[in-house]
Amino acid sequence: MQPIMCSIPSYLKPGDTIGITCPAGSVSMSDIEDMIKQLADWGFRVIVGKTIGTSYFKFSGTDADRLDDVQQMLDDDSIHAILFGRGGYGSIRIMDQIDFTQFIEKPKWLLGYSDITCFHSHIHSLFHIASIHGHMCGGYRALDYNFSSTQSIYDVLLGNPIRYKIEPHEMNRSGESSGLLVGGNLALLSDLIGTPSDIETDGKILFIEDIAEYKYNLDRMLWQLLRADKLSHLKGLLIGGFTDTMDNEVPFGMTEYEIVWEKIKEFDYPVCFNFPVGHQARNMALKCGVNYQLIVSNEGVELNEIDLT
Repeated sequence: MQPIMCSIPSYLKPGDTIGITCPAGSVSMSDIEDMIKQLADWGFRVIVGKTIGTSYFKFSGTDADRLDDVQQMLDDDSIHAILFGRGGYGSIRIMDQIDFTQFIEKPKWLLGYSDITCFHSHIHSLFHIASIHGHMCGGYRALDYNFSSTQSIYDVLLGNPIRYKIEPHEMNRSGESSGLLVGGNLALLSDLIGTPSDIETDGKILFIEDIAEYKYNLDRMLWQLLRADKLSHLKGLLIGGFTDTMDNEVPFGMTEYEIVWEKIKEFDYPVCFNFPVGHQARNMALKCGVNYQLIVSNEGVELNEIDLT
């Protein structure tokens, strides 16, 4: 089955407005000041939502508060892109209540990662609209500053084509392919299987990353993807960071990458390990739902955006 092409939201220009909201975990105003300054330095206006600097137990606000904040930004035509404040947990609790009618008519870029994988998968699967996987406000710190990651946010918002060159890894599988890019947080991708937000991976390049999971849980989630036929017909696989992975008192007996390799070793598509995406300073922005060429060789890895317009 040929993947359905995604609609590309309008790219931004200096003077455009970016809204910041938290549909999941809470973030303080002080935690987003560095990102607000960076956006202003790039020439963007910023509107801060009412879920910034607030909290309700684990979340930035009640389900109703978070839903209302996201809905207002989706429906506001003066806001040209939405940058999420942080991930955590909670987007799934409001996803089915969001009215995407106006967003579908006039798409805008949604930018975030981690729990925001729920948004990426939802709008890709149901509406075939591209989005951006990249650093959020709460994870942007001067002390963790990575120039290439920061510059990549600016580049994707302005529509500059992505051209990434990555160092080789001993476990990579060589090959060349092209396809739509999909993916995100492994836990979310696993949880969304069987729901309306579930992504179709056939004929696509998939990327995965995760944080603070036990090794046995990484194994379980990858078996879930394999058994759900999400890994069998890929055009390529990018394995990002597995940050702060934990093990039990009795060791699992495999590294994180060995756990992945066990599930994909029988296939023949190109594979890149240690791709710079995930809960880390070097977290390169990726346009989900956009076509890429993937080249994996002994010399390194190239991921190049393909312009089909």
